[in-house]
Amino acid sequence: MRIKITSVFVEDQEKALQFYTEVLGFQKKMDMPAGDFKWLTVVSPEEPDGVELLLEPNENDAAKTYQKTIYEEGIPSTSFVVDDIHAEYDRLKRQGVEFSMEPTETGPITFAIFDDTCGNLIQISQAR
Repeated sequence: MRIKITSVFVEDQEKALQFYTEVLGFQKKMDMPAGDFKWLTVVSPEEPDGVELLLEPNENDAAKTYQKTIYEEGIPSTSFVVDDIHAEYDRLKRQGVEFSMEPTETGPITFAIFDDTCGNLIQISQAR
C-alpha cells in the first residue's frame, strides 16, 4: 500500500493553484472537470511522479467547519519537508508569505508554520 494522493481543503481552487505553484513552487499535475469544480492536483518538481496534493474545494459544510476549526486552533493541515528550512523561510518571507511560527527547533526537527492564503496553515520541516 502506498500514498498516491492527499488533499487540503481550499476556499478557491484557482487562487490555491496560483499560490501552490507560483509561491511554493509545486507543478500542476492534473486539471480536469469534476462536476462544478475540478480534480486539481500539484506535485513537487523534485518528485513529479510522487505523491499528489489535491486542492479540494471546501464546499461541504463539514469541510468548512473542519478547516476553520483546525485553522483557529493553529493546527497545520499538512506538512512539507524541505532541505534547508531557514533558506525556505527566507524565500517565502520575501514573497510575502505570512508565518505564524518562525523556524523552531524541537528535538531532531526544525519546523515553521505559514498561512497558505486559502484557509490553511501549512507546516514545513527539516530533520537534522
